[in-house]
Amino acid sequence: MNTNTLAYLGDAVFEVIVREKIVSDKPGDVSRAHHTAVRYVSAGGQARAAKAMVASGFLTEEEEKIYKRARNHRSMSRPQHADPKEYKIATGLEALIGYLYLMDERERLREIANEAVRIIDAGR
Repeated sequence: MNTNTLAYLGDAVFEVIVREKIVSDKPGDVSRAHHTAVRYVSAGGQARAAKAMVASGFLTEEEEKIYKRARNHRSMSRPQHADPKEYKIATGLEALIGYLYLMDERERLREIANEAVRIIDAGR
């Protein structure tokens, strides 16, 4: 499947996981929840998480191949509010999440999403 399509799906899946976490942790103010979610679903946050997961060996060899294929794929879209390098790295992570979702690898998908959230939280 096209890596842009995987990233499109992965973006939505990751956002749902993040929103689910925020609502379960601190239900209440939707405006606050939205601002909190942006930190996780932004290109900068996702890029920081992806780099850390690759550097630490958290991803399997197959997962890293999918991530790199998507990261390196030439895209016609340009980020509006993100550094182009961070955007490409974030796209790689999103594509991996989309791939795991389609392969019904829900447990591993949750592990990666939770690790991304942990890394982003640590970088505050």
